[in-house]
Amino acid sequence: MPDLPTPQDAAEAALFSECWDAVLSYADLCTAGSTAATELATEAFSLGMREAREAEAAARGAGRRPVRLPRIPLLLTAVRTTAAEWETRGLGHRLDPDLRLWLNSDKAARYTGPPLQRPIALRGLRDLQAADAELLWLAEVEALPLSAVARRLGLDPATVGDELAQVRGLFRDRSHRNHLDMPMDAQCRSYARLLDAVTRSTSGETPDDLSRHLARCRQCAEAAACLRLQGGGLPAALAGGVIGWGGLAYLERRRRAAEVRLGAGRPEALESGPPNPGAHKAKVVRNGLLVAAVLVSLLALAVSMTPGDDTGNSAAKPGTGTSADGQPVVANPSSSVPAATSRAPGSAGPSQTPSGNPSESTGAKNSDPEPQGTSSAGAEEPEPSESVTPFCQVEYTLVNQWPDGFQGEVTVTTTEALSDWRVTWSFKDGQKVTQMWDGNYTQSGAKVTASAADYNKSVPAHGSLSVGFLASWQGRNAPAYDFSLNGRECVKS
Repeated sequence: MPDLPTPQDAAEAALFSECWDAVLSYADLCTAGSTAATELATEAFSLGMREAREAEAAARGAGRRPVRLPRIPLLLTAVRTTAAEWETRGLGHRLDPDLRLWLNSDKAARYTGPPLQRPIALRGLRDLQAADAELLWLAEVEALPLSAVARRLGLDPATVGDELAQVRGLFRDRSHRNHLDMPMDAQCRSYARLLDAVTRSTSGETPDDLSRHLARCRQCAEAAACLRLQGGGLPAALAGGVIGWGGLAYLERRRRAAEVRLGAGRPEALESGPPNPGAHKAKVVRNGLLVAAVLVSLLALAVSMTPGDDTGNSAAKPGTGTSADGQPVVANPSSSVPAATSRAPGSAGPSQTPSGNPSESTGAKNSDPEPQGTSSAGAEEPEPSESVTPFCQVEYTLVNQWPDGFQGEVTVTTTEALSDWRVTWSFKDGQKVTQMWDGNYTQSGAKVTASAADYNKSVPAHGSLSVGFLASWQGRNAPAYDFSLNGRECVKS
């Protein structure tokens, strides 16, 4: 195990404490094991600190501010650069196979190629003032509460929300300018003004011709994601445009880490920004399903422990009308409700006894008790939870969507403990999964199979499992259907 980076001063020590978790999280996505992840993160952190020192020294010598990314994006970029060096040095077998394919494609070259052809989000973030860029990244991508962002950056907690709104507007303006500066063909140029107007609108409606163009043109689609501040798509635009490979998976990891730090609920930073109703709904539904499952279990336990018909004890005193512990087992003549009607919900009523007389049925039970589990009056009925609670419930959430792709989440709540799991579902409109986190996937035609990762195979009874994914779509994006868990059908919650 390599030694962790050694900070040279108090500033670097603070940088390490604030950023190491983020760097290690992305390095873990990029590698095939925990040891390789720590080594990659260590090398990348050292590289990132060295680049930051050199940029600041050059800026001081020139008498201007350093033009560089915020600290965490700078270090995440160093992870990507170090991974590319590993591939060149023959250490690619330690990297994620999908990352290796990406590193050897034209997609990776965009991040180090000519400045005007780099992703718009990368250029827009770099154009902001250092403090503004830090605020935008910490609030949108790292999903920190605004109070924590204000404390880290030395801002006033009472006004940090207003400052974030202004920074979002500045980022949009920089992105719009960078989009116009990019080399583009005549068709893209003709749609530039319309794209600007549509993304400023709060209605969210996109003309059909522009929508078809965005589905075909990656450059304009990236611009649209950066320009549209409504709808909660800004974090995905930043993560995908700045980090590159694995950006959206990293975003999901940071969101979940923020939820763990806060205890529950969606981070305050994202609450104050553009709403993301799909992700919030998924969280609420997961919590609701867990509470409902616990209540059903408690109800079943209460029913099983409630004093009622006991064939063994009633046989101790046949014909006396009482059981061995003195509990009455026949109808009280002075009562207006026969005792035979006091049974579990859903069981047979008095009219379903062979004679139709509740008292005769009770007397038969006292003289000749029937085995437990029979359907005659007085016998124990199955617990309600066993007959009405499904094996699993599923919630399918469309977290985010753009012209040719979307981000989804599948959350399954199981009534039984699992030592391993496999979730399957089908798509109606030819959607294709391209990436998944918190699970491994295969797809055959319309059917998708998600299996457990090494770290989340075990699920307790009444617990939940969840996978997130990215997928492509064309024309229509209907919700998934036909869910099953380990071969058993699930119901939608």
